[in-house]
Amino acid sequence: MSKVNIGKIVNTHGVKGEIRIISDFDMKEKAFKPGNKVIINDCEFTINSYRVHKNFDMITLKEFNNINEVIPFKGKNIYINRDELELSQNDYILDDLIDMNVFIDEDLIGVVKDYSNDKNPLIKVQGNKIFYIPIKADYIKKVDIENNALYVKEETRGLIL
Repeated sequence: MSKVNIGKIVNTHGVKGEIRIISDFDMKEKAFKPGNKVIINDCEFTINSYRVHKNFDMITLKEFNNINEVIPFKGKNIYINRDELELSQNDYILDDLIDMNVFIDEDLIGVVKDYSNDKNPLIKVQGNKIFYIPIKADYIKKVDIENNALYVKEETRGLIL
């Protein structure tokens, strides 16, 4: 089992132990599902409830029901075991793309170095120079986790300046 970082605890909310998380994780609906187990400080806890409030992901944990019990988690990263995500064969998380080779047809054009998961998600590719590719079906043809290869469409050449 491998741990996947799904966010950072930035504060508490209310007096009943709700936790405020900032996260750019791309599969929040799978990660923050009630009943899933999350890891904070190498201890496992069960998600009791989940909601979105402003730009934050808010969860409560079954093990806690008081603000004083969750205050020590402030500033800590929150993780989930990859198995909890219940990924299908075609699913991947953005962390899987790091260090993946990027191809147009059979031409190697670079290696994924980083990503941003804002309103317009991008992957940062290092080839002869650094360029960015939007993470959209318009550009991504296929993600092959087993062979560490990301295939993009021919139109992507126009993004390489």
